[in-house]
Amino acid sequence: MKITDVKPIPTQPTEYSRCSSRTWTFVRIDTDEDVTGFGEATNYPGGGSLVVASTINLVREALIGEDPFDIDRLWHKIFRRYTYLGSRGLVTAVISGIDIALWDIKGKALGKPVHDILGGRFRDSIALYANGWFTGCETPEDFARAAAETVAAGYSAIKFDPFTHEMEPFHTGYVSGQISAEGEDLGMAKVEAVRDAVGMNVDVLIDAHGHYNVPTAIRIGNRLAEFEVGWYEEPVPPESYEALAQVRQNVAAPICVGERLFTRYDFVPIFEKRLADYIMPDVVWTGGISELRKIATMAEAYYIPVSPHNAMGSIQIVAGAHTMMTVPNFYRLEFSLAALEGYNAVLDKPLDIRDGALHLPSGPGLGFDLDLEFLEANPDPIWAG
Repeated sequence: MKITDVKPIPTQPTEYSRCSSRTWTFVRIDTDEDVTGFGEATNYPGGGSLVVASTINLVREALIGEDPFDIDRLWHKIFRRYTYLGSRGLVTAVISGIDIALWDIKGKALGKPVHDILGGRFRDSIALYANGWFTGCETPEDFARAAAETVAAGYSAIKFDPFTHEMEPFHTGYVSGQISAEGEDLGMAKVEAVRDAVGMNVDVLIDAHGHYNVPTAIRIGNRLAEFEVGWYEEPVPPESYEALAQVRQNVAAPICVGERLFTRYDFVPIFEKRLADYIMPDVVWTGGISELRKIATMAEAYYIPVSPHNAMGSIQIVAGAHTMMTVPNFYRLEFSLAALEGYNAVLDKPLDIRDGALHLPSGPGLGFDLDLEFLEANPDPIWAG
């Protein structure tokens, strides 16, 4: 079997409000034996999905004629191709989409689900934690009501950023790393209201989006610890392990990091310096199924749970779920309730979510194909133009 084509497919499912301004970049790889694989390389903000799509077109020629079963070799071929540019970040996002599609091809060719050829199942379904449940919420009372409804729907873990009323734009707005006293107090009121609404048997996970400087992160983290939050995610920007170490040493709340770390190499200091209680690598950013599995295996040696970041498109969810089916140290997979309609629109069948868990189909490969007619009808307007 040989690869005959590699194609990025940037799409914007505009009829779904949650996804109207976001582009999902999927990847299609064709072979000479009519086996087609699908992956995802979505990245935002800043037009990242289109940057990745353009780069996929640049690496296409390096893959034509290759054996799609040689997944690790092709991973390294692309990774080392850009070593002088810096292979972690843009390049690993490109690799992610290709890697996922190659695993899909291999599973389809062998007639097995991806998790079977990765090593087999540790579990029958994938536990989820709910994000995106708070759309339209403003007051602590709004958040409490929405949280209670989410738990009633079967989710025993929920996540949110209680400080978005002041700390925007997400991830990209860091300047001083501070928040006003009033803004901080309002955020804490939201956390208290949610905790009161859902009780102590539900994991309440807090996302800080890397917004804070060290003293602010420490103060907020210790206030959050009073509400027994499940974790405190990205308290400082990802560039400084030293800043993270200061927070880790001075905060009582559990720490989670990893969505903006790329490849196993970025995670080595996290493990060696004991900088996190949980890690959350992203399967469409860090290097695909292959790299997510390797990072999880490294974490297993330190008894650190893995909970993949998951805020992009549909194939990300499926690829992360297949990988985590094989991982003993899995905690939960992130899932956006607000994006569910959009997720299902681009797939050939809906996601099977019951009682707060994702159940994968038994078919070969990823078990899902993309709805190519829908993608063709909903292209990214800039890419299509």
